[in-house]
Amino acid sequence: MHAIETMDLTKKFGDLTAVDKVSVQVEEGEIFGLLGPNGAGKSTTISMLCTILKPTSGTAKVNGYDIVHQPGDVRKSIGIVFQDPSIDDKLTGRENMEMHADLYDVPREVMHSRINEMLKLVELEDRASSFVNTYSGGMRRRLEIARSLIHYPKILFLDEPTLGLDPQSRDHIWSYIRDLKERENITIILTTHYMEEADELCDRIAIIDKSRIIALDTPHNLKEQLESEMITIQTKNNDLLAAKLAETNLVDKIIKTDEGLNLSVKNAHTALPRVVVLAVSAGVYVDNISIREPDLDDVFMYHTGREIRESGGKELTGMAARIRGQIK
Repeated sequence: MHAIETMDLTKKFGDLTAVDKVSVQVEEGEIFGLLGPNGAGKSTTISMLCTILKPTSGTAKVNGYDIVHQPGDVRKSIGIVFQDPSIDDKLTGRENMEMHADLYDVPREVMHSRINEMLKLVELEDRASSFVNTYSGGMRRRLEIARSLIHYPKILFLDEPTLGLDPQSRDHIWSYIRDLKERENITIILTTHYMEEADELCDRIAIIDKSRIIALDTPHNLKEQLESEMITIQTKNNDLLAAKLAETNLVDKIIKTDEGLNLSVKNAHTALPRVVVLAVSAGVYVDNISIREPDLDDVFMYHTGREIRESGGKELTGMAARIRGQIK
């Protein structure tokens, strides 16, 4: 049985299609990433999988339960860390954990040992009695992860878990996520728009753009599928050089970025001097040029023709906001 299986999962808000016929299978025990720009449909997808939103059409099974017909069973078997903060900062870390344990009917005889175990996992046992409003952003995120595991979920949803954190806190969260997979024998669904995060953590990645999955594989295979190397070049006239390159067979693909041009080529060491000669002959001064292996940013640009950060703004609302709207 797959941990998650979606069949043409679709969500529309009026004339806007937020998720468009997404079909995917997630294996038990893997870290599965949904990678894409803000507004691509990542959070909306997991909102449906967590039964916060009902699909417009299509369906999905989570832990074998139908998200439309068995929402209660789905909720009991999953944990969620929202993109938006959802802990009570007027309570202590332990009180937040106890409240969540009560909501999920964690037996009293195991509650406190489980709370201690989870607080130790995220290195917050020494701050358990401190009020959350004294926690840093990284500490709050770690507490949210610990809280989401209190009821032994089979699947954990992490919606942009490191958004807004400093690099050191982000590295710590990455370590906790890796440990969770091994120690809790859990399936993790991670949404992110950070390429490095997806590359570091995920066993497989679905790249989402404009509500659709445009590529799905392991990080290694996604990069290998480009069958190319990358030349990054900066000039005083990128548009002119791009036009001149387009008239030749030197490059497979030309992608304009804020920094210059990314050129996808079969053999960078052979192509590089020819690119320089072409630039000189066109009267274009080269400020900087380098060769590198393709990364996930190149994969996204290859499929979409643009950088991932070009799509701005959050999706329609965060998951926590959707819950608040349903409770009203």
